[in-house]
Amino acid sequence: MAASSDDTMKVRAQAKWVRTSARKARLVLDHIRGRTVPEARTILAFTPRAAAIDIEKVLRSAVANAEANHGLDGDDLVVEAAYADEGPTLKRWKPRARGRVNRIRKRTCHVTVVLAPKEQERLEGQRRSRRSRTAVEPGAQGTSSPQPQAADKPKATTRRRKKEAVA
Repeated sequence: MAASSDDTMKVRAQAKWVRTSARKARLVLDHIRGRTVPEARTILAFTPRAAAIDIEKVLRSAVANAEANHGLDGDDLVVEAAYADEGPTLKRWKPRARGRVNRIRKRTCHVTVVLAPKEQERLEGQRRSRRSRTAVEPGAQGTSSPQPQAADKPKATTRRRKKEAVA
């Protein structure tokens, strides 16, 4: 994948028909999204879920695509996007008692990892922070509404204090 409309280089790799459910793959992908490639590899190496093995292969493929096709350094990349879409479901059945049957769904998913250079992520982060600094926050100019102080409210924790507060 070449440069997109915002002139950032993005590299993509996809594994189709991975034999795990998309829901299970998403749990692992949430851990690596937004991380650098070395961090993501370390996280995947120590993740006990079976989906981590397939996701690590996709990450390795995306890094190889970046190095071979675009001349980028693999350690200077960030996982910009990582998602798992549902693939086709294999439908099987299991015989049960009295001639009945139970349906077995063997789910698949398509795992996609998108990488971008680290410098682009840093520049985008700076742009976001500049926007947040220039935006006026409500109540920032000293026009906040006055809140009652603790001394204004009587404490009524015992019966005697409650009677004093009523009187």
